[in-house]
Amino acid sequence: MTTRARRFNIRKSATQKASPLGDAAKEDATPQERNEAEINARKEAALAAIREEGLTGRQLRTARRVAQKHGLTPISDFDAVRMLREQGIDPFKRSNMLDIVGPTGGNNQTNTLPQAETSPLPSTPFIPADGGFGELERIQKDIAKRRRRRLFMLSLRLLLLVFLPTAIAGYYYYSIATPMYATFSEMKVQQAQSPSSAPVGLLAGTQFATSEDSIVVQDYLQSREAMLRLDEALGFKSHFSQESIDPVQRLDPDATNEAAYKLYKKNVKIGYDPTEGIIQMEVIAADPELATKYAEFLISIAEEQVDSLSQRVRDDQVEGARESYDEAELAVTNAQQRVIDLKELYDVISTELEVSLLTNRISALELRVTEDEIALQELNANPRPNRTKVATLERGIASRKIVIEDLRAQLTEGIAGGKSLARIQGELQIAESDLLTRVTMLQAALQNMELARAEAARQTRYLVTAVSPITPDEAAYPRAFENTVLAFLIFSGIYLLCSLTASILREQVSA
Repeated sequence: MTTRARRFNIRKSATQKASPLGDAAKEDATPQERNEAEINARKEAALAAIREEGLTGRQLRTARRVAQKHGLTPISDFDAVRMLREQGIDPFKRSNMLDIVGPTGGNNQTNTLPQAETSPLPSTPFIPADGGFGELERIQKDIAKRRRRRLFMLSLRLLLLVFLPTAIAGYYYYSIATPMYATFSEMKVQQAQSPSSAPVGLLAGTQFATSEDSIVVQDYLQSREAMLRLDEALGFKSHFSQESIDPVQRLDPDATNEAAYKLYKKNVKIGYDPTEGIIQMEVIAADPELATKYAEFLISIAEEQVDSLSQRVRDDQVEGARESYDEAELAVTNAQQRVIDLKELYDVISTELEVSLLTNRISALELRVTEDEIALQELNANPRPNRTKVATLERGIASRKIVIEDLRAQLTEGIAGGKSLARIQGELQIAESDLLTRVTMLQAALQNMELARAEAARQTRYLVTAVSPITPDEAAYPRAFENTVLAFLIFSGIYLLCSLTASILREQVSA
């Protein structure tokens, strides 16, 4: 606006110098000249009235484009407003803006913005008495007033939307917020090492071997069950429902478990470092001693959870080994009973002993038969043998051979029960072999059971407290300065986003 007014003043000054009319020559002017002067005066009065309306630069540019659309040639933006109003056209109507574009979507070359110097000057321009300096001064004052108003509105918005909320937040953190004490502790889940020198797997002995257990412990400490156990043991809800705690951090006396759980997650912070396998815990409370008790209780229930992780596996291993041992023991008992039943059935203590006895008797009888046959041959070798002795030896040899045949029949054909001693010996040997096998299996089952117990003991997880909770002597929260700065940044960011959004929307609407 300043450059345009400057050009307007230069143009008026040049015209005033070139005009031969003065105040003294007005009386001698012709009627035509007087009519032109009156017309110029009316135009100037209309332009002055339009200037007094306080139109914005965007409205003036819109009026200039609408005037050129209707084939008018104004000398200024205010003159465009005057000429449109004289023709009964509202220069600021929305439909006029849409008519400027035209049916081709605004590709016409006549819709471009005009230049200030392209309009022809009238033949008899009106020259104000002060040379246009008053108009320039008014425009400058209007610009300064508009800048002051915008600066005032900006300051007011910043005050109401940024500084006032920040001041309220700072007042709360410095004066109202209840001091909170925090205790820190670190835990780590470890696994019992195997006595063998060779590792069980690639990850054995590293923090990744117990990472799943650590994550399970972390999730359990952040669960509702842990909150309920803490409230039942040490009164978590009643502590944060005290009147001494500020209203923002205070829990209602009749609060639900969900509300208490939200507060629990804010005051019990659990973190896990996968690189080191360490569980980090921070417990916050209004009383430092109570915060320490809370931390110790949570560590104890975490130990219970770690022990219960492998409890089922250990129970299954030991139970399976015990069942195998019981089955082997029952099989041994059945095998022993079968051997005893066979011995009682056949009235045999030991088949080997019976066979040995029969074999010895057969050997003795065969030896006696051989001796008698030799003696018989010696008697028969005499020219006149003694018939009585010969008959006696022959009868003795025949009877002994019969006994030998009977003894041999006992070994092969059968004795009591209709079975031979060889079959009885075979059945007893099978039963005794089965008994020995069952005894061997019983010994292996016993060994497996002992190994299962030892292995289950080695696989037990342990929760090691690396850093024990210590009662703090100074409040850790609220961090007044950091929280106030953070509130200022948050409110500033919200205001900046809202301002940018409003500016973009306003530009899109007015475009």
